[in-house]
Amino acid sequence: MTDPIIHMDASRIAELIATRELSPVEVMQAHLDRIAEVNPKVNAIVTMADGALDAAKKAEAAVTSDARLGPLHGVPFTVKDGIDTAGVLTQRGSPIFKGRVAETDATVVGRLKAAGAILIAKTNPPEFSYSIETDNFLTGRTNNPWNLDYTPGGSSGGESAAIAAGMSPLGVGSDLSISLRGPAAHTGVVGFKATHGRLPMTGQWPRVPRRLWHIGPMARSVRDVALAYSLMAGPDGADGFSISSPDMDTGVGPKSTRPLRVGWFASPGFFGPIDPEVVATVKAAAQALSGTGCKVEEVRLPLLEQTDTSTVLWQLQQMESRPEFERVTAGHEAQIFRHARFVLDAPDTPIGDFVAAEQTVERLRDTFAGYFQRYDALLCPVTPFPATKHGLNELVVDGKTVSPFHVQSATAPFSLTGLPALAMRFGTSHDGLPIGVQIVSSWLAESTVLDVAARLEAVSPVRDLHPAL
Repeated sequence: MTDPIIHMDASRIAELIATRELSPVEVMQAHLDRIAEVNPKVNAIVTMADGALDAAKKAEAAVTSDARLGPLHGVPFTVKDGIDTAGVLTQRGSPIFKGRVAETDATVVGRLKAAGAILIAKTNPPEFSYSIETDNFLTGRTNNPWNLDYTPGGSSGGESAAIAAGMSPLGVGSDLSISLRGPAAHTGVVGFKATHGRLPMTGQWPRVPRRLWHIGPMARSVRDVALAYSLMAGPDGADGFSISSPDMDTGVGPKSTRPLRVGWFASPGFFGPIDPEVVATVKAAAQALSGTGCKVEEVRLPLLEQTDTSTVLWQLQQMESRPEFERVTAGHEAQIFRHARFVLDAPDTPIGDFVAAEQTVERLRDTFAGYFQRYDALLCPVTPFPATKHGLNELVVDGKTVSPFHVQSATAPFSLTGLPALAMRFGTSHDGLPIGVQIVSSWLAESTVLDVAARLEAVSPVRDLHPAL
């Protein structure tokens, strides 16, 4: 063992526990110590799970008694605080839910526990998990471990920051338009949004609009999100969108037998400007993939270039989210933070615009269906720019002034269409911030996404970097 425990990925920790080179207690204590050391600076952890160390002692006893061990036996994990955890506070980033304790685990949490993982803590979300930054009235603002003056993104910013800072090797986040992939890119970890419905949303709030919400793993390595995905995926008999078995995979499978066809674009690519450093990082990733045996070529998707998918997503989700927000905030007006207020105060989407937005999504689906007849995967930016300072009202990207919500322009298309997409680091900005790339494949083709990501990870120039805190 050359790496400290807090820098190991979950798979390595599980391996060392199974071979008795590490004890679950030693692993848990290392992460508890790390949380005590750096969380006051980062504010990613908002609630500790009572009994985590006792659970580690039980896990250690199972190892010494030669009991059958799960694939994540003794590995700590964290969960975004919009996702239920039995007996542990789930306060959804709002004083309206202060003191709320869930009676049951979210389906995906229960499945990780069944695989031997031990819940160590809950991580900070923005209010109601509804923002591109992670901040709220109840538990405050989360900082990016790479520069505390910068945001880790949202809404799974607390989760990504905890993993990047060494406070957790594995986590569970959720994603409406950017919330797994954007924070992963901003903090230099891996975030995986599988095909919509692959992982049941049971126990996640808010549930609306359910046709757009995703839940998924975050970690330090591609193999970790692959393992967590395999454990969390599959119907649970409660979420009507979760109907496909993970065994039904339309991708290349565990081992591809032919060269993979990968298209890539950076700029032009999506609606609006892209930072030149992001463009350079995607180009470098495309060149690296070519060196792994993939057939790589630059592509254009005109509909993506012409469509403001952030606006399309807003027009659809706002009309479905607001009634739920009105219900839970009634009588609590003084406790509403700016994220929910933004939704509550927005005007209705006119019915004509709503229908036009739905039809735009249909055209996007058709575009991707055609694209994935010709290519196995798409390589593109995750975000148009690296992490920004907290609370900006506007920023300049490649000479153009844009709203901070432009950060969603490269992730929203794949939330709207439900395609599987993974974010991972492949570069560094001039001021030392992570820059990510995004890998996308066709519906139910998770194996292709993970194959391409593993190839990139193997040749990454920024693998195993950690922030100095």
